[in-house]
Amino acid sequence: MTSQQSRNAAYALALIVPAALMGGALISQYVFGLYPCQMCWWQRYPHIAAIVLALLALTMKGKGSGDLAVTLAATAICISGLIGGFHAGVEYGWWEGVTACSTVAGGGNPLDAIMNAPVVRCDVAPWSMFGISLAGFNFLISVAGAILVFALLGKSRKGA
Repeated sequence: MTSQQSRNAAYALALIVPAALMGGALISQYVFGLYPCQMCWWQRYPHIAAIVLALLALTMKGKGSGDLAVTLAATAICISGLIGGFHAGVEYGWWEGVTACSTVAGGGNPLDAIMNAPVVRCDVAPWSMFGISLAGFNFLISVAGAILVFALLGKSRKGA
C-alpha cells in the first residue's frame, strides 16, 4: 500500500467508523426502541465530533491540516470507545457507574414528557450478542478503528 493509499484509507475510516456506529445507535433507538441511557449519550458526543472533524479533513485533504483533523477524529473515536468500555464494565457489574442514569425528556408539555419518558438504567444492557452489549461493541469497534486510523496515518508519513 502506498503512502497516499494509506492516507486515503485513514481519512475514509475516520468518517466511516463513527458514522456507522452513530447510524447503528440511531437505528437501535428509533427502529428497535432501545432508548439511550446517560452513558450512551456520552458515547455519542465524541462520534459526532469525529464525523465533523473527518468531514473537515476531507475538505482540507492535500493541505497538511487534513492530517491533524483526522488525528483529532481518531482521538474522538478512541474516547467514545473508552467511554463504551467503561459503560460495558458498569453493565457487566465490574464497577459502579457515575451517573443517575436517566434519559432526556423532550418536546411538548414538560411534565408529560417527564412522566412518559422511559427509564433507562446504565447498569443494564438492553441488548447483547455473544455476551457483548452495545457499549461493549462500541468499545471494540471504536478502539480498533482508532488504532487503525493512527497506524494508517503513521504509515503514510513514513512513506512520504
